[in-house]
Amino acid sequence: MKISYKIILIFLLYLVLPNYLISADNVVEISGTIKNAKNKKVLGNVSVSIPGTNIGTVTNTEGNFTLKIPAKDFTKGLKAEQIGFQTQFVTLDENSLPLSIFLEPSGKVLKELLVLGGDPKEIVKMALRKIPDNYSDHDNLFSGFYRETIQKGNRFINISEAMVDVLKKPYKYRDIHGEKVSIHKGRSIVSPKSSDTLAVKLMGGPYMPIMLDAVKNGDHLFTIEEIDNYDFKMETGVMIDNQMHYAISFQPKVSLSYPLNSGVFYIDGDNLTISRVEFELDMKDKNKVTRSILQKKPTGLNFKPLEVSGMVTYKTIDGKSYINYISSKMRFKCDWKKRLFSSTYTSNAEMVMVDRDDSPDKHIKFNETFGKRKIFSDHVENYWDEDFWKDYNIIEPTESLEKAVDKLKK
Repeated sequence: MKISYKIILIFLLYLVLPNYLISADNVVEISGTIKNAKNKKVLGNVSVSIPGTNIGTVTNTEGNFTLKIPAKDFTKGLKAEQIGFQTQFVTLDENSLPLSIFLEPSGKVLKELLVLGGDPKEIVKMALRKIPDNYSDHDNLFSGFYRETIQKGNRFINISEAMVDVLKKPYKYRDIHGEKVSIHKGRSIVSPKSSDTLAVKLMGGPYMPIMLDAVKNGDHLFTIEEIDNYDFKMETGVMIDNQMHYAISFQPKVSLSYPLNSGVFYIDGDNLTISRVEFELDMKDKNKVTRSILQKKPTGLNFKPLEVSGMVTYKTIDGKSYINYISSKMRFKCDWKKRLFSSTYTSNAEMVMVDRDDSPDKHIKFNETFGKRKIFSDHVENYWDEDFWKDYNIIEPTESLEKAVDKLKK
């Protein structure tokens, strides 16, 4: 009897790798939970990656992650990093899955804080000037996972997800000319109740790695020329990827025709790379905020913004930094004229870059581009299936999302 070599190979792989998933494409699934070693609390938004590759994801709010990698990369181990914690490298062993990883809080913050002195405004200036040196100097095509949820009160009324391609241009100039996003594959599940229909259309969607990239997009926060519009303050330094970082907060000190942001820059103390930016839109003038985020609403509907905030992180690989994770939150009230009650809505969105092509041989075509004024849920299927993502790397859903999907299915 003739035996197929392919069957023998698959059999041997099951013998060698018995405790994790192997797909037809020879993909290994690694899962685990990451916690604070000191108090055992789960850690969300921890960056998880395979050293020496561009493959990664982040933990969800419950500290869980799943990472699907080529079997050949299994021996490279796993890297976990989070702000304020020591970066940890984990050796992968088929007998220890799923992983339980405990990150040690950094003990160097107070000890090294005195070293990180100086004028915070000047440090931000220097960091902005060093952007061309510290970030990618050529085109990069990222694969990203995007998730968007909308809640009415505490109840989910829309959950949408997609794998996207993101073309990022060199960071030599702080503009977003030529940067594009396209949806590769997506799905959504929407509440069937007519009373849950959200009639407003907001800025954002999968376009946010372009729009919210504070390092690349000078229009998002400020340029060097606009830096005098803000006050800066040195906060307590933190550790990111085992490197001490300045934490410099900023607040607007002028009023312009558009709303300004307050927030915090996290800047590497050695090479002045901006590793993380947190921001929140000034809500003092609701009309300004409304004009900046609202695309469309029906006549007779009152729209009142309550919160617009977000965060973007960058990961340094081989001396260059790349966009890694982006999140945004919009909270607002809607009510119809002559109606007694209003409804509060919360839109949360997040994207993680799960892979990167340093030498892309393809570019996103114009007719494939997802524009900043498009509505994400209009461009994906109203479809939900357990095996939809197969070997794609995604952000693991939380228990609340899983319950919400079950309710929406019914």
